[in-house]
Amino acid sequence: MSVGPVEFITISFPGSQFKGEIVPALVELVDSGLIRIIDLVFISKDDDGNVVSFEYDAIPDLVGFDELEGEADGLFNDDDIERAAEAIEPGSSAALLLWEDVWAAKFAEAVRNANGFIVDGARIPHFVVEAAIEALGAGN
Repeated sequence: MSVGPVEFITISFPGSQFKGEIVPALVELVDSGLIRIIDLVFISKDDDGNVVSFEYDAIPDLVGFDELEGEADGLFNDDDIERAAEAIEPGSSAALLLWEDVWAAKFAEAVRNANGFIVDGARIPHFVVEAAIEALGAGN
């Protein structure tokens, strides 16, 4: 079985101001076959720091997420949820998302077949890339 790279992110929504704009973009990625959702957990931290979490499919009417195909396999454990909750401010919420990069499955299989493996990698924040591109433009 060819499996692409698997990634996770924690997306914070300060003040729990979640809006539905990310849902259509996520649905498009899944429907196009670029990614496969493996797990998606929502986390909420009240003003006193108390944390609650739930899988996205636990609430059928959740702001358009009923359109999202994927699995909610419970792969995120309590430690994962606790770590994500530590990264958000009181009175905020977050989405903890685990997905497979289906688009990269053939490449990942080729690397494995060549006895290669990833020794390092990172997701570069948007503001860093934006600043680097701007600095390049200023130097011309």
